[in-house]
Amino acid sequence: MNLSNFPPVVLLLALLRLSEGYFINIDAHAEECFFEKATSGTKMSLMFEVAEGGFLDIDVKIFGPDGKIIHSGDRESNGKYIFAAHMDGNYKYCFSNAMSTMTPKIVVFSIDVGEKPKDTTGEEGDANQNKLVDMINELSTALTGVKHEQEYMEVRERIHRSINDNTNSRVVLWSFFEALVLVAMSLGQVYYLKRFFEVRRVV
Repeated sequence: MNLSNFPPVVLLLALLRLSEGYFINIDAHAEECFFEKATSGTKMSLMFEVAEGGFLDIDVKIFGPDGKIIHSGDRESNGKYIFAAHMDGNYKYCFSNAMSTMTPKIVVFSIDVGEKPKDTTGEEGDANQNKLVDMINELSTALTGVKHEQEYMEVRERIHRSINDNTNSRVVLWSFFEALVLVAMSLGQVYYLKRFFEVRRVV
């Protein structure tokens, strides 16, 4: 993949490198899918943001190992979805740009898979210890989620800042172009009026 073909905002995201995060280029009428293996009961999450292309929208679908749709969203710009695996196997995450006629989309996304749920069956003497371990695991999962959420929001802030800077640059260039056109028109009018009066004097 030649990174020189990507705009600056994509190179910025490539350098940012979210933990277990990715950025992909989805062509028009194309679909990209990714797989994650999980055990039944495991918490899974998907966070994504359309960084560039068209109206910044994409179709998102999540499939279970049995082929059933867990989540389906049309023309979404960003989102975060959390669910629990209902069975063992590979879960499929698909981003579709089929609705676009010619515009490719650049998507930044992160897939998180929690720890495998522990077997709580055991002796009663270990009940308190198992409960403490479960609480620690839940706290660790929550902290990881907060960390990823902060990284996700940082990426969104950088994307929007890059878009704003790009828009401001275009506005400045357009204003400069308008000023040049006005100056050229003014000089043209002065020249035309000068020639007009010179012709009248000769007559």
